[in-house]
Amino acid sequence: MALNVSLKLLKAFLALCEHRNFTRAAEHCHVSQSAFSGMIFRLEDEVGTRLFDRDTRNVALTPEGELFAEAAQHLVSDIQWTFSNLNDYVTKKKGRVRVAALPSIAGEWLPQIIAEYRRRYPGINVEIHDVLSDHCLELLQNGLVDIAMAAPNVPPEQYASELFYADSFFLICRRDHPLATREMVAIDDLRGCDFIHLAGTASIHQFVVKAIGATGVNPSSFEIRNLATMAGLILQGLGVSLLPELTLYQFRHPELTTIPLAPPGISRSIHIIWRKDRPLSVAAEAMLELIRATKPVLNR
Repeated sequence: MALNVSLKLLKAFLALCEHRNFTRAAEHCHVSQSAFSGMIFRLEDEVGTRLFDRDTRNVALTPEGELFAEAAQHLVSDIQWTFSNLNDYVTKKKGRVRVAALPSIAGEWLPQIIAEYRRRYPGINVEIHDVLSDHCLELLQNGLVDIAMAAPNVPPEQYASELFYADSFFLICRRDHPLATREMVAIDDLRGCDFIHLAGTASIHQFVVKAIGATGVNPSSFEIRNLATMAGLILQGLGVSLLPELTLYQFRHPELTTIPLAPPGISRSIHIIWRKDRPLSVAAEAMLELIRATKPVLNR
């Protein structure tokens, strides 16, 4: 049985249940009495039975009408709640947005964005995953995040993406290192330096290995996963390293210095990435727009 019962008809039915008078119920619904009577007749025609007994003085629910009244009240309440709840999501009073970002982004720049987003939309829940590039894309592919901020070698074609930031590499060394007084250094200047690598699982590792090639650096026995460990090793004079600008907040120490590389240098392209086949929610769109509008301003 296919029904064509509108919310307007259900509200008219409930108004007549409440007022038990066609004139007052019609006034409550802001329609003429004749129009209101027509609405009740249409509803009864749709459900296939009389819902009211009426004469010139009284309006009363039939037994079937009493059954329908309880269901109608639940239907109207559910519909109104659904539209009110949806409106909260559309107007960004509620929602959820999930972002996967490289630790170098999540450590300093992204918290500022989250704080501003929370200020604008306090009812929206924000989830952050600080993971390496490959894991960012895995989370995106599996539908576990809405937006990824990563540095893939080539942005995958199945995703929508745009360049977010060209992250230039710097030399990090102690202030008493022979290269520390240079305004900039060339890759060849690193020949003979004890060099500390990040672990091969980090996207940074790939850029550095490709750049230094056969320069003649002395590879240390250290392969580091944590930038705080890297800073501690360099601080103790155990080597130097090349790291991108977005990581440099980890190396703010009076005994350390950071020096830009001479052109052409090294740079990694960080992209904002989202899925083409899944429209972003209103909450995620708002986060994307804020990220686009707030590029990093770094204080080395």
